[in-house]
Amino acid sequence: MDFDNTERTELSTLGEFGLIKHLTQHIQLTRESTIKGVGDDAAVIDNSSLQTIVTTDMLVEGVHFDLTYVPLRHLGYKSVVVNLSDIYAMNAQPNQIVVSFAISSRFSLEAVEELYSGMLLACNKYKVDLVGGDTTSSLSGLVISITAIGTAAKEDIVYRDGAKESNLLCVSGDLGAAYMGLQILEREKAVFKENPNLQPDLEGKDYIIERQLKPEARKDIIELLKNIEIKPTSMIDISDGLSSEILHLCTQSNVGVELYEEKIPIDPLTYDTAREFNLDPTLCTLSGGEDYELLFTVDIGDYNKIKNLPDFTVIGHITNIDKGLNMVAKSGSVHELKAQGWNALLKK
Repeated sequence: MDFDNTERTELSTLGEFGLIKHLTQHIQLTRESTIKGVGDDAAVIDNSSLQTIVTTDMLVEGVHFDLTYVPLRHLGYKSVVVNLSDIYAMNAQPNQIVVSFAISSRFSLEAVEELYSGMLLACNKYKVDLVGGDTTSSLSGLVISITAIGTAAKEDIVYRDGAKESNLLCVSGDLGAAYMGLQILEREKAVFKENPNLQPDLEGKDYIIERQLKPEARKDIIELLKNIEIKPTSMIDISDGLSSEILHLCTQSNVGVELYEEKIPIDPLTYDTAREFNLDPTLCTLSGGEDYELLFTVDIGDYNKIKNLPDFTVIGHITNIDKGLNMVAKSGSVHELKAQGWNALLKK
């Protein structure tokens, strides 16, 4: 849906119900399971014999995003994608979302339309229905809360607690890009505050900036795993950094791990940018977060099925819990893995 934003309209002229009607009047439902969407006291979903998968995520201005450099349309898109990623991490299919947000008086109708259009763009790309939500006022900026609802056959669901000794540890895509994109944006924000007349220097950094502002959920990986008849033994999406997610899998599964630093996939632009900032590229992958790639374990017997696939990398293997949680550095030295990823509850 495209909104024609040519002037500023105060939200007070519409009121809450008028705003909801304005934003949702053109929504078209596409999922067969969606019986009733926006417009009643609650949505109605018919999942027949499938298991229902539910996840929710909240994004708070000043904690999770900075509107100095995050376009509202990108923010709307990302807020949907991060929820869908959790559904895919369960080896399930997202079908519906419920969207709620709290907005302050500094936002015009046109600004809210930008945010909403990004959400609907993500819904259209991932074939998900927006079926309800809520809006309210905020005294402290923008807050977005999205709940995603998905389905899967009971036998297809993958949890975090299924990793077994000798399983291979795998990851999709490359890591650290979103974190380095954030470093670029924060640097340019600092420069702008010093001199508002300077234009941001983003040349050649498109890939890592897009990974931060407009990430994608790995729907394609779930489809590929199904096509090659592999069901992971455990899986999680990488939102808080590789080390944190590995520890989640191992703690839930009561196993150890041996991660190989040289196997961690890092895009050359991510690597070079980290060096520009005098950062260790490996540390950026371990602690950066927001890559929304999938981290999963598979039976060692499936190695031949995945060894030549371009979007999968085997980065280690699962061990007995007594051997601990370790990373083998490029030098051959062994280091204990620690959770140093994003923590929204840390005081700034």
